[in-house]
Amino acid sequence: MAAPGEGPAAPDVEIGPVDLAARVDEALLVQAAAFGLTQDEIDVRRHIVLRHLEHPHARALGALTPTGRLVGFVYGLPNDRAQWWSTVVEPYLRATGSDDWLDDSFVITELHVHPRHQQHGIGRTLITAITDAVPQPRSILSAIDKDSPARALYRSLGYRDLARQVVFPSAPQPYAVMGAPLPLLRPPGRMDFRPPAPPG
Repeated sequence: MAAPGEGPAAPDVEIGPVDLAARVDEALLVQAAAFGLTQDEIDVRRHIVLRHLEHPHARALGALTPTGRLVGFVYGLPNDRAQWWSTVVEPYLRATGSDDWLDDSFVITELHVHPRHQQHGIGRTLITAITDAVPQPRSILSAIDKDSPARALYRSLGYRDLARQVVFPSAPQPYAVMGAPLPLLRPPGRMDFRPPAPPG
């Protein structure tokens, strides 16, 4: 997952609910730029994203410019051990005594920010905003198992490694599965791009 860490404020970016299914092609262009996807990979992921978003408790947020352009997004859903992702990671989590994290957890399925808008705290706001709104007591996700801005961001929010060197079929690199109790940590001095709550 590509996500920003720290940096100066990104002006005029607002984070809020978005109909990601209706904007799936725009979202996949952001993901392709952030994650380096080929057109074939985009085509495969389009069907996966749309299937995920059919879940009745799936949630999605977008980062939008004043002109309405999507420059970042996050989506996730409550974990289900029957889901493909869970069936892949469960043996790795069981080996570390962490498979209970598959229950009562909200999975961050995708989190991406366009490279031109990274390092401004947008990814941090996306992930904290989406997890703040869920009833689950903890969150899990998978990230490429190497030092990266994304992994540093997740650690700063309270995520820790539950299993490493997790191999997904057809993925060129191994992943780490990370988990964090909710709410996520709030390091001081970070920007928040959510619109202010209405008075009262």
